Amino acid sequence: MKKNIYLFLLAFVMASPALLTAGNTYEIKVKVKELKDSTVNLADYYGDKQYIIDTAKIDKNGQFVFDGKKKLDAGMYMVVMNKHKLFDFVVLENEQRFSLETDTADYNGHMKVTGSAENKLFFEYLNWLSQKQKQAEKCRTRYKVIKDTDKDSAKVIEATLQGLDKEVKGYMNDFMQKHPGSFTSKFLKATLEIEIPETPILSNGRKDSTFAYHYAKAHFFDNIDMADERLLRTPIYFPKMKQYLENMTLPVPDSIIKEGDVIISKAKANKETFKFCVYYMISNYEASKVMGYDAIFVHEALKYYATKQAYWSDESQVKKVVDRAHQLDSILIGKPAPELIMQDTLVGLTNDFNTYALRSTKAKYTIVYFWDPDCGHCQKETPKLRDFYIANKAKYGLEVYAVGCVSELGPWRKYIREKQLHWINVVDAFNKNHYKHKYDIYSTPVMYILDENKKIIGKRLETEQLGDFLDRFEKMKK
Repeated sequence: MKKNIYLFLLAFVMASPALLTAGNTYEIKVKVKELKDSTVNLADYYGDKQYIIDTAKIDKNGQFVFDGKKKLDAGMYMVVMNKHKLFDFVVLENEQRFSLETDTADYNGHMKVTGSAENKLFFEYLNWLSQKQKQAEKCRTRYKVIKDTDKDSAKVIEATLQGLDKEVKGYMNDFMQKHPGSFTSKFLKATLEIEIPETPILSNGRKDSTFAYHYAKAHFFDNIDMADERLLRTPIYFPKMKQYLENMTLPVPDSIIKEGDVIISKAKANKETFKFCVYYMISNYEASKVMGYDAIFVHEALKYYATKQAYWSDESQVKKVVDRAHQLDSILIGKPAPELIMQDTLVGLTNDFNTYALRSTKAKYTIVYFWDPDCGHCQKETPKLRDFYIANKAKYGLEVYAVGCVSELGPWRKYIREKQLHWINVVDAFNKNHYKHKYDIYSTPVMYILDENKKIIGKRLETEQLGDFLDRFEKMKK
């Protein structure tokens, strides 16, 4: 039975029922011997996730059918039962009606395919690879037993494993040469690691220690077509993308922005892969807990959403993303802190209260601390910050500009007095600063760290992190 029902215009149905039945449907008949009467799901891969798209009932003979009135997107799919994958198979644009027959003893090895040349190739490869994996596993198991007691036999096993690895690579290359236009060949090629040439010798006579890294990075995507939408629906596309961004790229915003644009440029030839890559960069880095990574989100939003390239989002959604980017853009690391001009604890009690401008605060480092005396987390964090401030004010040339996020001034004053918070305590008594929007304050406590020029050098840190952060910043400056 279908999970989603697609409605067509009645006129179209009446005009071309044969076309609707044969040309715009999928029907995948499956028989798994000894599979008990139950329910199974058809699921697809998409990036780093899998989605159930159809459900079928297994009859007493282990037979079930997935069918629908809209073609499946080309790519790799899986049969899932009780949240466990039974086996994968391939769907192509021109192969949407075929049969699969196997048994529970060996889903891949005993698979018989009717009506799909691509799946015959796919399971031919899987079956051959499975045999080699079994041989390799026996060798590895034996190696663990004798590696410390029988060195000579261990060396023989090592040589056998190396031979098996060479045999697998040779088989894959031969397979791809025999079937150059198949999706299975394209998938296999995408799984291959880049072969690194011999390291060159530098003018000083030494080997170039960075050659392998730079070569691997420059050729990282040689084996995978980042613009092929079908590969997006396999378990290889997203891990490759993630590996490049996390393992082959310096973990700093500028580097990730640059390499993210490299990926997107490669994917741009296909609308679906372009959409996936942009959306991943937007969603992953906007929600990142790594300080400074919000700059990646801002870049992607302004480059692709603000320029109306995000065709998958309506105007209201685009506006939300762009507005969010503009909001965060003003509080990125390295930007001047938005000005705050607020009143001290005497406001509301006398006309002789003082007004403090953040940018006029004299200090080598200023902690802008947004807090609320009624906030449970603030009640734990504020005394810690007070103790750190007392112990390290002179060491770092430190000042705290503490913004009370309150509407009732009495409890705020009382808490300051009882906890002896002898730093700059201010409140937006006349609601003119719009500090929650300026500094993206949606909960408390929140800290921003400013240098002597009142540029943001750190944000959303906890007191336990302040000492290490300031020490590292001092070393970086030197």
